[in-house]
Amino acid sequence: VILSWRMLVTFFLGISSGIPLLVTGSTLQAWMTDEKVDLAVIGMFSLVGLPYTVKFLWAPVMDRYVPPFLGRRRGWMLISQILLMLAIGTFSLVRPAESPWIVAFLAVLVSFFSASQDIVVDAYRRELLRDEELGLGSSLAVNGYRMGMLFSGAFALFLADRIPWNYVYLLLAASLLIGIITTCLAPGA
Repeated sequence: VILSWRMLVTFFLGISSGIPLLVTGSTLQAWMTDEKVDLAVIGMFSLVGLPYTVKFLWAPVMDRYVPPFLGRRRGWMLISQILLMLAIGTFSLVRPAESPWIVAFLAVLVSFFSASQDIVVDAYRRELLRDEELGLGSSLAVNGYRMGMLFSGAFALFLADRIPWNYVYLLLAASLLIGIITTCLAPGA
């Protein structure tokens, strides 16, 4: 059961959901510290995670409207993943020390698109898995989520010691291809 296509889809979508969390968290704070951004400004970035808290506000919209491709769940997943990839990739074009408010705006966009992806991935997983698979599926999704967080946290910091931050953010954006490919190949629920 653990190697069934439903479980693999659940795992890979978990990775895709976990990557953005630290992109706007500790990884961004480390980059801003490297760029000598004022500590008070860095502290204000703790508000960037607000979309994760209030995602229930736009979840009904995503449930109500169906994109014209891939169906309700996979269509919204693909839209949120592409927008997420573009927003993370755009970080590579700015410098936090010179444009902290542009970085803040991008971080809010990333949080919004990431929270949107989480909404749809959770709904898709519920529709995809049979009742008796929900426990195992949830554990695989959480483990995938944690792997995504490790990639965007520890591995990104490791890379930042060796390559410039703008390349790190391009790699983080490219890593979201795992979710896009999974979404395109996954069956309709």
